[in-house]
Amino acid sequence: MPEGDTLHRTAAALHRVLAGHRVTRFDARLDPLARVDAATPITGRTIERCEAIGKHLLIHFSGDLLLRSHLRMHGSWHLYRHGERWRRPAHALRVAIHTADWIALGFDLPVAEFLTAQTLARHPVLSTLGPDLLGQHTPPEQVLDQVLDRVEAAGHRPVHEVLLDQRVMAGLGNVFKSELLFLSGWHPDQPAAHVPREAWRTLLERAVALLQANAVAAGDATLLTPRGTRLTTGSRHPDARLWVYGRTGLPCRRCATPIVAARHGAHARSTYWCPTCQPAPDPTPA
Repeated sequence: MPEGDTLHRTAAALHRVLAGHRVTRFDARLDPLARVDAATPITGRTIERCEAIGKHLLIHFSGDLLLRSHLRMHGSWHLYRHGERWRRPAHALRVAIHTADWIALGFDLPVAEFLTAQTLARHPVLSTLGPDLLGQHTPPEQVLDQVLDRVEAAGHRPVHEVLLDQRVMAGLGNVFKSELLFLSGWHPDQPAAHVPREAWRTLLERAVALLQANAVAAGDATLLTPRGTRLTTGSRHPDARLWVYGRTGLPCRRCATPIVAARHGAHARSTYWCPTCQPAPDPTPA
């Protein structure tokens, strides 16, 4: 699933070529979107801005209307010049936004809906999101303080669960969760309340740095939401970009212990760790 860095990179690319331009054609193959378009046409509106909030992509149109999409596991956004060959089949297309120079295409979008300023403010998901670790509208220290307060409220929930809870902090997913836990030396089952606040702050500062580095990473200019390009180790070798994620049974890059993995929660989210570098938690608080 694309994480916050990918969504911010996608939003930045869309904003760069679409913002300020008029929609010359809009196509939707999702009935709820098509009904809104029929009642209040998107064609003729101006694209005001594109932004990411956590893992959500928002495209704002003039006339108090915005398109929210969430990519989950298989969704993606592409940008093409008119006449360029698509890299996904036409049957996977869900949304197409045309301007005079570009076409933004949303493929296999599992979640896409139109919202207004009023419905956005009371949206059942967006209104409950925690601070975005890549948020541009709040000073970084204030963002960290807000997240730390929510972490403390998480009590004894395991750290792997807290890191993925978008109500605590928005933007992290399975890859960064596993990588950050390894870099911090925390076992995934460590209770959040057993970790000192300053240790949490250090992890969050590292999270922001990694997200920022990956949000501006060079990528394919056409395929806006690529897989497999994330970098946390500092090495750009294709087989050495990540510390533990996806490396079950392979030797730890620090101590050579085989990496292990487990699935957690109702959605069976994968977590990877090194049993030596991330020892099982002490049952007593720090």
